[in-house]
Amino acid sequence: MQTHHLRLLADYHQFILQDEAAEGDLSGAWDAAAVQSMLAVAPGIVGCGTVRNMQVPVTLELWDAEPPADFERFDHVVEASLALATGTLVVAGCTDYLPDAARFAFVPGVYRVRLSAAGLGSLSEDGLEGEDWYRVQVWPVVVEASVVVKQYLD
Repeated sequence: MQTHHLRLLADYHQFILQDEAAEGDLSGAWDAAAVQSMLAVAPGIVGCGTVRNMQVPVTLELWDAEPPADFERFDHVVEASLALATGTLVVAGCTDYLPDAARFAFVPGVYRVRLSAAGLGSLSEDGLEGEDWYRVQVWPVVVEASVVVKQYLD
C-alpha cells in the first residue's frame, strides 16, 4: 500500500478524484442523494463531499486489492467505481488549477474509491474549524454500483 497525505481546498464542500482525460463535471451529479451520501459520480470523475468549505486533511491510500473494513473510527463511509482510461489519477480541490494538481500512476482500468470521513461533528459554530479528516482508499475492481457503507446523521 502507498500512502499520501494531502491538504486540499474543499471549495464548495468537495474535492475530486478524476482520470486525467475526464472532460465531464459534477454539476448535475450533486443531487440530494449525492449530497447526503457525500459522493457524486460522473464519467471519469468522483466528487468527495466534506463538511468544511476550506482546506481539509486527506489521506490517500493506494491498494492492490480491497483494503480491510475498519469503519469503527469513521462517521461516514461510502464507495463508488472510477474508470481511469489514461491510468493517471488526478486528486484536487474542486476549483484547483488541474495542471498543478497531484497525480498518481495506475494501470488503466476500473478502480473502487472508498471515502471514509471522521470528526464530522467536530466543527466550530462558524464551520471554519474542526477535527474532520478524510481517507480515500483506491483499489482495482470490476465495475460496481455506488454504496453507502456507513451513514453519518447529524
